[in-house]
Amino acid sequence: MSSSQNYALITGATSGIGRELAKLFAKDRYNLVIVARDLNELDRTSSELRNQFGIEVVPIIKDLFLRESPFEVYEEVRSKGINITALVNNAGQGQYGEFAETDINRELDIIQLNISSYVVLSKLFLKDMLSRGEGKILNVSSIGGEMPGPLQAVYHATKAFVTSFTEAIRSEVKDRNITVTALLPGVTDTDFFRKAEQEEAKMVKEGHKADPAKVAKDGYEALLAGDDKVVSGFANKVMAGAAHLVPEEKVADLMHRQMEPSQKKED
Repeated sequence: MSSSQNYALITGATSGIGRELAKLFAKDRYNLVIVARDLNELDRTSSELRNQFGIEVVPIIKDLFLRESPFEVYEEVRSKGINITALVNNAGQGQYGEFAETDINRELDIIQLNISSYVVLSKLFLKDMLSRGEGKILNVSSIGGEMPGPLQAVYHATKAFVTSFTEAIRSEVKDRNITVTALLPGVTDTDFFRKAEQEEAKMVKEGHKADPAKVAKDGYEALLAGDDKVVSGFANKVMAGAAHLVPEEKVADLMHRQMEPSQKKED
């Protein structure tokens, strides 16, 4: 086992970008606290990371859709005597469809997961980091937060919050040896779209999906460099930049067309 005293806590660490971030921290000899709600996936990921990297992995099974869960994560970490050196808020979900027709309870759960859990975990662990005089926070946002998202209205809005929130707290602590970074991926090859029931959307079915390992590497390197935020992928950088130059109404209409169901037939 690793003798390192550095611990990274990663939510949504059993798949996709979160799993790839866990590997990068582990490779650099960070011990890990990984949070997910599926016990089998959590146990499997923990074993794989321990065996591959020889580090300590502490699994915490929590459903971050529940209001009390992020508080419970913090208390469990504290009860184990673990100081978190790096916090990665990664877990997030969306829901596809017209806002007037989608499930409001599902959307409230998404707001809890995508916003409230980030706020709670950031506040609680940031206080500890400030008392020690060091720490790193990586918040996984999205280029979706840079533009309106018809047919994914709530998800895009939550990511706009995450980016703004990250930039604000970064300014508050920038002279106190705390690194706060936002990672903005575009469409990435994860199970996000299956969970959001968005697999038939044109931009998903016909567009390029980024490798989650590459996205994670961009975010990890930006965090270590102390960058405020990073948009992963050249095409996404162009898209995010253009969104600030074109009238929002036109951006929303363009995104609406890209979000509509694809007419492309499978070969």
